[in-house]
Amino acid sequence: MSSQKDLPHAVAPEQQSDSPEQQIEQLQRQVEELQQQLLIAQKMSSVGQLASSITHEFNNILTTTINYAKMGLRHKDAATREKCFNRILSAGQRAAKITTGMLAYARSKGDRKEALDLAQVVGDVLVLCEKDLQMNRVKLQVDVLAHPMCELNVSHVQQVILNLIVNARQAMDGGGMLFVKVAMSDDGLMGEISVRDTGSGIPAEKLPQIFEPFFTTKEADERGQGGTGLGLSFCRDVIESHKGRMRVESTIGQGTTFTLRLPLAAPASGRKSA
Repeated sequence: MSSQKDLPHAVAPEQQSDSPEQQIEQLQRQVEELQQQLLIAQKMSSVGQLASSITHEFNNILTTTINYAKMGLRHKDAATREKCFNRILSAGQRAAKITTGMLAYARSKGDRKEALDLAQVVGDVLVLCEKDLQMNRVKLQVDVLAHPMCELNVSHVQQVILNLIVNARQAMDGGGMLFVKVAMSDDGLMGEISVRDTGSGIPAEKLPQIFEPFFTTKEADERGQGGTGLGLSFCRDVIESHKGRMRVESTIGQGTTFTLRLPLAAPASGRKSA
């Protein structure tokens, strides 16, 4: 005679596996967490690419400061000492500007957005890139035609700008010209940032694919930087999350232009005053 204790027990409803909806929700949370980790990894990668040039720049600043301090100690006349003090002050201000730019870039404000001057945002990124461009024989021309105020997650947008500038520099292996422009769109409704290089260009048949994850037109350089196919995909996602647009134009042998368009912030009267 068999006993009921030998029969398998039914699984209680609360012990059953998650519903498809719950599984989808869990997967979405995991994707968001992975995206945040990827964002941090890309930011650290960008800082790594600039570390050598920034270190070189600080070494120059220290050399300038030490040499002019020694000159000021050797010479007692007021004119020479004033010249030395001015050069030391200028070097210190340059160091402070670079440090401020690095701190602003590294600082994360989560998903918070604030109304900021696009020209200032671009300028803070260029401070970090100038020495790297010089060391790679890339001349920089900056045209600020307007000062659009846009609602930005500044850390994310700065990373987009930095990615585009590093990509442009890598496309000009033997040096070249980099043109960065800040302006208003023709309809006056959006702010624009354009980054144009005189590099090798992107083949027309590859242009439709460059924003796809893991698609790349280049190999990693000698320092292992680039070539993952994640940079431009990230850039597009960030700009679209700001309800903006990103477009690219390229000609083989002439170069590439990336243009970012970002909506203007609401008028100050429509925002909560401090």
